[in-house]
Amino acid sequence: RCAAQDLPPRWVAVGVGAQDERVPADAVGTFAGYGADVRVTFTPGSSGAARPLPLCALIAGWLRGSVNAGATVDVQVVADDLAPEAALERGRALRAELDAAAEPVGVLVVADGANTLTAAAPGGFDPDSVARQAKWDDALATGDVSALAGLSGALGRAAYQVLAGLAGPDPKATELYRGAPYGVGYFAGTWIP
Repeated sequence: RCAAQDLPPRWVAVGVGAQDERVPADAVGTFAGYGADVRVTFTPGSSGAARPLPLCALIAGWLRGSVNAGATVDVQVVADDLAPEAALERGRALRAELDAAAEPVGVLVVADGANTLTAAAPGGFDPDSVARQAKWDDALATGDVSALAGLSGALGRAAYQVLAGLAGPDPKATELYRGAPYGVGYFAGTWIP
């Protein structure tokens, strides 16, 4: 939540899902499929029936409601099998769109790392994934665009590569958290182009 508090009133959230999808601003979602009927929205005043949404969208909506209920978040889901160069190009196109915006727009990337970091992890334990996750976390902590561009194996690979295309060279990176609760790699931080 700390990273999201620094975002302006308009955000774009980028995450991965089974297919490319843009979540409508007036959509309503719920975490009911994950065991808690917590409703989320993407713009102030949205109401109506909840519909199934990708987990990255639910998290972005929940963060919006938690840190700035007056904010609007535009969720762009990229297919998890999007080719690396296509993901980088998607990031460059998003950067051009944001540069042309009249007001500041923040970007929130919602993506998992490895899901094989402990014996209880959803993907089981892969000892090699621990070193890979540390390398990915280091790249995020230092703003290493080249390392993210060449990333493989992370569940959120395509979203991280959109970030690499978006950020441009030498972003100012700040690490706020890295860890592996439930055996899944997570990193929270900020990048300023």
